[in-house]
Order: sequence, then C-alpha cells, then structure tokens
Amino acid sequence: MQTDSSPGTLPAREHLPAATAGTPVLDVVIPVYNEEKDLQPCVRRLHDHLAGTFPYPFRITIADNASTDATPMVARRLADRIPEVTSFRLEQKGRGRALRTVWSASDAPVLAYMDVDLSTDLNALLPLVAPLISGHSDLAIGSRLARSSRVVRGPKREFISRAYNLILRGSLQARFSDAQCGFKAIRRDVAQVLLPLVEDTGWFFDTEMLVLAERAGLRIHEVPVDWVDDPDSTVHIVKTATDDLRGVWRVGRALATGSLPLDRLTRPFGDDPRDRDLTDVPGGLARQLVGFCVVGGLSTLFYLLLYSGFRLFGGSQTANALALLVSAVANTAANRRLTFGVRGRSGAVRHQAQGLVVFGIGLALTSGSLAALNAANSDPAHSTELAVLVAANLAATVLRFLLFRAWVFPDRREPAYDGTAHGGTAQDGPAHDHMTFATKAYGTHDTHDSRAFDGTWRDATLRLQPVRPHDTDPGDAR
Repeated sequence: MQTDSSPGTLPAREHLPAATAGTPVLDVVIPVYNEEKDLQPCVRRLHDHLAGTFPYPFRITIADNASTDATPMVARRLADRIPEVTSFRLEQKGRGRALRTVWSASDAPVLAYMDVDLSTDLNALLPLVAPLISGHSDLAIGSRLARSSRVVRGPKREFISRAYNLILRGSLQARFSDAQCGFKAIRRDVAQVLLPLVEDTGWFFDTEMLVLAERAGLRIHEVPVDWVDDPDSTVHIVKTATDDLRGVWRVGRALATGSLPLDRLTRPFGDDPRDRDLTDVPGGLARQLVGFCVVGGLSTLFYLLLYSGFRLFGGSQTANALALLVSAVANTAANRRLTFGVRGRSGAVRHQAQGLVVFGIGLALTSGSLAALNAANSDPAHSTELAVLVAANLAATVLRFLLFRAWVFPDRREPAYDGTAHGGTAQDGPAHDHMTFATKAYGTHDTHDSRAFDGTWRDATLRLQPVRPHDTDPGDAR
C-alpha cells in the first residue's frame, strides 16, 4: 500500500504489484570473467532454485566481462536453452562496469547480483529482495559478519574481510556490516539515481555504492547468510585490497570536500516521518539540544576561566558580571550559527540584543546565588563559589535554551517560491539554475520537465515515478 505524500514531494515507496506475464520482477546479474567451467552448473542451480521458490517472474543475466576463454559460448548456449536466461557481453573488464551496464539497461524493478561460485546459500535470496519488493528498503545486502551468519572460510580471508570493514567504519563511518559479500540487491528507481554517482568500475563498486547510499539516508537491509569459501576463486586478494584502499581514500576525500552532490539524494525515496509537517511536534529539537549542550559546555568552561581571571583584579560580583557578559556574547554567536543554523549578518545585532536580555536573566540568577552564599558565609572558599556558580549556570542554561528557541531564534519557515517573483517564471533566475543542477546530477536531459521542480526555492529535486513491473523504457535495448 502506498503511503500518502504531500504535494511536491517524491512518490513514496510502494509494494510492487503482481507482474504481467513475461515481465520479470527480479533480474539477477552474474558477472563473470573466464568462468567456462563453473558457469553452466551455477546458472542451472540458480535457475532451479528461483523456479521452485521465487513467487514472481524473474530473469538471470550473465554479464561477461571480456572473457578470453569459452565463457561467451557457454553463456549464449544457456540463453538459448533457458527462456529466463539472457547473456550480455562487455569488451572491458570490471565487475562494477558490468553491474552498472546491465542494471542501467534492465527493465526489472528489483535488481540483484551474486558471484558465479554461489558461495552464498540461495535460501537467503528471497529474504534479500522481499524488503525491496514490499517497498520497505532501498538496497539489501547479504552479511557474512552478522552474528547469526554461518561462514566457512580460511583465517586469511576472515582477517582481510574484518580488517577491511573496520577500515570502512573508521574512515568513512560506514554502519553496514559487510561491504564485499557478493550478494546484493537494489530497487531500479534507486539505481537510476545512485549509479551515476558511483565512479569505480571494479571490485570497489558496491562498497562505494553502499557508502553513498548510506550517506544519502537510504535504507539498507542486511540479511545474515550462510557462506562457504570457494578455494578455486580467481580473485587476486592483494590487488583487490590495494584497489579498495585507493577507493576508500578517493571517496573519503570527496566526502570531506563536499564534491559529491549527496544533498540531491537525501531521503528521496519514500515517506519519511521526519519530513512530515506535524502539529505539536517541535522540529529539529534533538539536534538543537545536542548543539546547545556542546556550545553550553564550552561556554561554561570559557566563563569559568574568565571569572577566575577577573577575580584576581576585583570582587566576585564584578568578576561574575564581566565573565558572564563576554561569554554571553560568544555563546549567542555560537548558538546562532551552530545550534539554530542562522547564517549571514541579517538580524545579528537584534539577536545579540535579545541574547543580552537572556544574559541579564542569567546574571540575576548567578548574582543572586553569590549574594545568598555571601550572606551565609562572609568569606567562602573559591571552590565553593565555583560550585555555586556551576549550579546556578545549569538552571540558567535550561531557561536560556527555552528563550533562545522560542524568542531569539524561533523556527521561521521560508515561504514557498512560486517562480514568479520579480516578474520571472519558474524557469528564470536562480531557481532555474538550481533545478538545472539537480536534473544534471540525476542524469535527466529535460531541464524544463515540470516533474523536476517541486515549487520550492531550496529543494528542487527530480520527481521519480513509482516503478511497476509493467513499466517499459522506450530506449531500452533489451
């Protein structure tokens, strides 16, 4: 069932309807290079499994990566004998190149791939693609490192696999557990937008795809798998590991410099509850609380250092007032930019003036606390003064956040841009330039297609249509 989405947003994920006869719901790609010995038994085994267990029409596509042995002949023979099998020949090597080419041309709404050795138990295939068919997830991966996975392989490969995934977690902040298991699936509508951003054409292809998908906020489903190592694998471990490390460096640098247009991908598929305009639910509260606490902690340290310095030259009330004044100005500026996301000079003076009012309230709390302490003890220890000030500042901090959020930096949503301001049209001016950038990032050629502009100044994104099994692409050569 499709979830309702507000006007101007991308369509929500939907469960794929039953396919018409002859139209595949799933296209399983098997990239091969010089696999004349293993190709036929593996394809027949996969076909028998899908024919007996998969409830939707399917296709198996053999993607030959410039093989130099009899692999192309075996692939053509299988395609001639089995209706659900097709073959595709590439004149250049590269697993990533093969997957990009076949996935981009496929008309199936769910795309998958697996290694020709079928090391992964095929019983995990239906759980892999089911969340994509139902509309729950955007991508799905098999994981050999999940707790419930059952894996048989040597210590060398085990060490390399776990070390590689630790590198991904430490350098690219990846949260998926297994990047290189040759058992993955993706929805076609997601692939059409995501694949043009993936540069690698070799073994790092799927890792890069997963990192970009995760950074873009797409949902990745993980399936524990049973996996048995193929001792006759032709993968060159050292060369593959070296290429992967180069890919990690390239992607990490691109993410750090902001050269990847991931803002054009942020949650583009499905109805995300975080995007709903709900009444009585404050937006961005959790993020603002975290930012305010970080700024507040640093401001408190700054304030205490200032107080200790000023205390050497004056009384406690004077030192407190001066330290609080200086730290309040810095605190307002930091919260303005970092916590509440206000940029530019517009309103800065007003915000500082309002911040000084909030400062006055904090001054009254802290000064009152000091006055109460001096009334109770005419000569309190310096550590006691600091403890009382910390407690008073905590109370003032809560009140400061509430005043900042409700009065100084209230949530003012910008009005929708209709494209006609100053006598212009929806195709004129900065909005049109932003729309053109969005469509180029998505690989769209018609920059004047009304589906590419959602009517807002800040978020002109490409409207994708829900993928249905009976959809066809007029330009598809298949």
